[in-house]
Amino acid sequence: MSYLHIENLTVGLKGTGDRLLRGVSLSVDAGEVMGLVGESGAGKSMIGKAILGILPRSAEVLGGVIEMDGENLLALPPRLRRQRIGAKAALIPQDPLTALNPSRRIAPQITDRLVDILGWDKARARDRARESLAEVQIPDPDRVLRCYPHELSGGMRQRILIASAFAAEPKLIVADEPTTALDVTVQKQILRLIRDMQARHNTALLFVTHDLGVVAKICQKMTVLYGGMVLEQTDVRSFFKAPGHPYSAALLAATPRHDDPAASLTPVPDHVVQAVRAEVAAADRMQRHG
Repeated sequence: MSYLHIENLTVGLKGTGDRLLRGVSLSVDAGEVMGLVGESGAGKSMIGKAILGILPRSAEVLGGVIEMDGENLLALPPRLRRQRIGAKAALIPQDPLTALNPSRRIAPQITDRLVDILGWDKARARDRARESLAEVQIPDPDRVLRCYPHELSGGMRQRILIASAFAAEPKLIVADEPTTALDVTVQKQILRLIRDMQARHNTALLFVTHDLGVVAKICQKMTVLYGGMVLEQTDVRSFFKAPGHPYSAALLAATPRHDDPAASLTPVPDHVVQAVRAEVAAADRMQRHG
């Protein structure tokens, strides 16, 4: 049974009728990595926010099911839903500089969740924070726990966010483009670390990215999105061998060739964009009249 199961999830802007997600369905098993790919505005991060209950105030869930460990979160009262999500899921955000509070030391930014949501005492939470920092290969965890974010490098801050996400041993983690703000060398280290931690804890991982190279490295399955709608779901090997949707094939063809730096970039053809926009419009019409 899938640990995370989403069925026909629709999210819209309040009071406008505009759709941000259009009938999204996907499943992620325990210990599995699912990549969410697509261009900016495709709805990748919005799916993660809907799962974690952190949609912007201007957005709302209009329908569908979000099941975690067999329980439909959307059927729960808001307070109980937050408790369930806090205990079972975590986020690795995109930018560690903005995700960490610059006015607080590192220790409480890890331990507060363990104390407030899981009910641990402060001593136990502090010990777990120290263990988590050591697990992500941060030297001298006690010193780092006393630091402020600005005293640490970007790579170190991202390791802290990974440690914080895994500290409560959640069964699901949403990683929202966690290497975007890092240089290439550090990106490789962080990707390897996330993959190793995920495998060690047998965590279901939803990995949001626009980089197909990242998908090839760490994901088993992938979902291709455009305009908040799923265009293709497949295993990663099949995707790179033979994409099933014209837009997926165009995305793959547009990926820069690092093995051939002189190769020219291939944009997604206009006729493919127009065709997929027509698909989205048709889905909207069907939903309105259905």
